[in-house]
Parts: sequence; C-alpha cells; structure tokens
Amino acid sequence: MTTNGLHPLESLLRERIVVLDGAMGTMIQQYKLSEQDYRGQRFADWKGKDLKGSLELLNLTQPQVVEEIHAAYLDAGADVIETNTFSGTTIGLHDFLFQGEPKRKDQEFFQRVVDDVDLRALVHEINFEAARIARHAADRVANETGQQRFVGGSMGPLPVAGSISPDVNDPAFRAVSFDQLRQTYFDEAKALLEGGVDLLIVETIFDTLNGKAALFAITEASEKTGRRVPLMISGTVIDKSGRNLSGQTVEASLISLAHAQPLILGLNCSLGPDEMESFVEELARTSPYYMSAYPNAGLPDALSPTGFPETAETFAPKVAKWAENGWLNVVGGCCGTTPDHIRALAKLARQFLPRVVGTEISST
Repeated sequence: MTTNGLHPLESLLRERIVVLDGAMGTMIQQYKLSEQDYRGQRFADWKGKDLKGSLELLNLTQPQVVEEIHAAYLDAGADVIETNTFSGTTIGLHDFLFQGEPKRKDQEFFQRVVDDVDLRALVHEINFEAARIARHAADRVANETGQQRFVGGSMGPLPVAGSISPDVNDPAFRAVSFDQLRQTYFDEAKALLEGGVDLLIVETIFDTLNGKAALFAITEASEKTGRRVPLMISGTVIDKSGRNLSGQTVEASLISLAHAQPLILGLNCSLGPDEMESFVEELARTSPYYMSAYPNAGLPDALSPTGFPETAETFAPKVAKWAENGWLNVVGGCCGTTPDHIRALAKLARQFLPRVVGTEISST
C-alpha cells in the first residue's frame, strides 16, 4: 500500500517524528520465566542444552508473553514494534538449538550450523511466528485507534564477526565466511517477509561486514518472496571513540552501507543518551536518509532494576532534546527501556517537527 506514491511509513515520517518501541529482553526478564516456561510442552524433552535465555524460542512456547509486551509498547504510543527476532538466525541460536558439538567454532563448524535442515526449519518457524504475533498486536491496536501501526522485522547482530578474529593468538583467523553470514541472514529475512512485516530493521551493527551480509541477504530474500519492504539500518558504536568493533567511524559506516539505499539510517544500543549524543548529531549532519536513534537507558548498571540506570523521567528529556534540535525522524529505546520510557519519550518527542531530510543541521 502506498500513499501518493509513498509507502505509508514514509508518509508518516514526513508528517511527524515516528516512535519505535523499547527493549524486548528487558521486558521478558520481568516475567521471571523458568527453564520449563522456555521449553513449554513442545520442547519439554529437549536434550543436552538448557533453553532458558533463548528469547526467540518464546515465540513458539510463550507467544502470549511476547504479544503482551508488544501490546504494552503499542499502548505506550509506539508507531513501530519490532519482532522478537533479534538473535533469530541459525548462527544466533546455535548455542541453544544446534545439537552438534564443535571441536572449534570455525568455518567448518558454522557451515554445519547454517546447513542443518532441522535448525533452518525451526528458525523459519520462529521468525514467521514472531512476525505473525507482532502483526496481530499491531493490527488490533490500529483497528481500535484508527491509527496504522507498523511491524519491523528485527535482524540483530551475531555472536561471530566476519572481519574480526575471535582468537587473539591468530589474527588472520575468521570463524565465519561472508557466504555463511549471508545464508544465516537469508533464512531470517525470508521468514520475516513471509510473516508479513512492514519493514526490515538491520540493527546494532557492530561489524560492518556482518551488516553487509545482512543487506545482501535481504535483497535475495526479497527476490525469492516477491516482497520488497522499506529498509532501516541502525549501527552501534562501542565506546566514546565513536567507532564500531570493526574500527569504522559513524560517517565511515554510513558510506559503507549507503549502497543499500535505506529509508531510515541511525544508531542504537551500546551507549546511553549522554554518551551517544555527539554521534547522533554527527550522523544527522551527514546522512541523506531519515534519521533514527534509540539508545540504551544509560550504561549497564547491575544495581538498577532493569540493569540500566536511566528511568523514564531521566531518559525521555535527554533523547527528546535530539528531536528538539532537529536531528531525528524516528526515536525509541534499546536495552533497559520499558513502556514507561517509550510513553514519556513519545509525549515529549511529538511536540517537535521531524528532521528535514537532506538539509544541513546547525550546530548546537
């Protein structure tokens, strides 16, 4: 569906700042689910590995929990909710769901992971059901409120990187190949498209080569399914140097990924609003795309109830300031954020006009 030749999401982006949801994992932790809760009836006899912590498996074993979380974010004012598929790839879930044991986690091992027929089928089901659950929640709230809500297919990072050696004694070693990265992301993207997502979100990109593999896979999955949806790309910086794990600055990452022509490009995760601010400003100044930002609720803090120190009352004004500065088109929260954070943020951010794409941002 388009509006005046535009996708409905782009029409909304031109109208006002769009609100993304907050953290899925933070909310799941509040349910204090047991090993048996994660297993459910279907995986009650799963052998060899504990399944507690496999958040994506809950799409099959506790779908009502996932939908409740989606509903809470929608009720808080989110325009876009993300599927519970952040680690929903064969490689991302292999520690829980792959039965083979490695001598070493190298390319030979990960080839078995990405080729495993049963694991691929299970990953497809997990992603398809995640999209269906989010779609049901979004459509229900849209029908109740008369305001369209969107489902973003979350494609998060992997536990391995294509451009970095995990072995400090062997800097030339690579645990995975580009083709293995592409294959694992293809399975996820295909299932999300078939499940009915409105856009795909390649997020928390810490290794640019991993991100490129995901983008390659999305192109293939779009061709395979015959469905093309808008693309959102969100990188992450790992420290105050403003670089990702593969050493690129914010601007360098933009240049490396711009060939995919995303609708939205921005930053999320690893840093809180205080630490991320200068990098959000830099990207808003240089990017020709709609701009997104959804930081963590501060830096990790084990003594805080959510594991992160920023409350809704402290988080929202800091992030809304970026909207007031004219930097943002999409705003939300990452690790440590809850519906309370999103409700407070939506209330403040919607007071400001969205960033005009393609214009210079003045210094503040």
